[in-house]
Amino acid sequence: MVETLPQITQDPVDIGFVQDPYAAYDQWRKLGPLVHWQEYNMPCAVSYAAANAILRDRRFGRVPLAPITRPDHLTPFYDIEAHSMLELEPPRHTRLRNLVLRAFTSRRINALAPDIDALCTDLLAKLPEDGPFDLIASYAQPLPVIIIARLLGVPDSMAPDLLRWSHAMVGMYQAGRTRADEDRAVTASRDFVAFLRSHIDRRRNDPQDDLITHLIAAEDDGQTLSTDEMISTCILLLNAGHEASVHSLGNAVKTLIETGHYATTPVTDALVEECLRFDPPLHLFARWAYDDIEVMGRTIPKGTQIACLLGAANRCPRHWDAPEEFHPTRLPKPHLGFGAGLHFCLGAPLARLELRLALQALIRARPCLTLTEQARYADIYHFHGLSRLMVAQA
Repeated sequence: MVETLPQITQDPVDIGFVQDPYAAYDQWRKLGPLVHWQEYNMPCAVSYAAANAILRDRRFGRVPLAPITRPDHLTPFYDIEAHSMLELEPPRHTRLRNLVLRAFTSRRINALAPDIDALCTDLLAKLPEDGPFDLIASYAQPLPVIIIARLLGVPDSMAPDLLRWSHAMVGMYQAGRTRADEDRAVTASRDFVAFLRSHIDRRRNDPQDDLITHLIAAEDDGQTLSTDEMISTCILLLNAGHEASVHSLGNAVKTLIETGHYATTPVTDALVEECLRFDPPLHLFARWAYDDIEVMGRTIPKGTQIACLLGAANRCPRHWDAPEEFHPTRLPKPHLGFGAGLHFCLGAPLARLELRLALQALIRARPCLTLTEQARYADIYHFHGLSRLMVAQA
């Protein structure tokens, strides 16, 4: 423990905190750029400067210095993480990311735009014209999972399975998880791996113009991806990308309606970035110190795990003017909604594209949406997303 840091206590599953963590973040930042969160027994960066510095400093990494003993029943889940670039450091991370980027190119992402726009139109056409509907279940959830399925070359009919597996596996990262949560994650891990292993084998024998085929063909200095690495990459793209996209879209619509900017302000790149800054989908991302490292005048001892509170950093008054206010025409500045540094989100370009097109299509189809009940965030901290968003055409 970093003894000299201000101590804060906050139950991460407290209902009030889950619904509005920003009030607590505001108080914590007044104590300094770093605090010690007692419930996590971890130092936390709460200012933009501190979180940004940690995320970009190669002396902090995702792999702990000492091996962590995991319960045997969680082996199927952590076997996937063993090959995930999110949990690796160079040189394995460098090799894996370079190979994946050869398949997950900006050209391939941008080429998805017409398909995303058409899918948005199809999903919106199925919604009630006037009566209330849940925007999360009917629009925000199916959109990104179907896009990921098509990107991987998986039939749309698999979307419910992919969604179920993703929800179960992501439950491993939430505060206060239970043994039942872990069992669901393990079952989903086994099922997801079995499906992808079979699907990859099919693509080896029957190549198509999809991401899995391109991952199979990817080569860098004679190196290729193993089947286990492809499986972990596909699961990462779905789990991280899908959850972030669902929460980004739901949070953005809620923000636009509540601030009076829905359908009154053009959906520009600046508006998208302000949505991602103002109410980001991920609030905590951890690193391990590989040396004694000074951060903002404090020494983080070697072997310490430290959390970057992205939601707090994105509202830091030392980085933005009036950060608690939503300004869709705010001059964009770097935010930490997708992280920073070596582990900056690989799917950020796709997430931004989906958010912009989904908002534009929604406003075209339903230009007068209003909330029919108070929006509620799900109890899924470290993620920050709505459990449902009931809306209707005014």
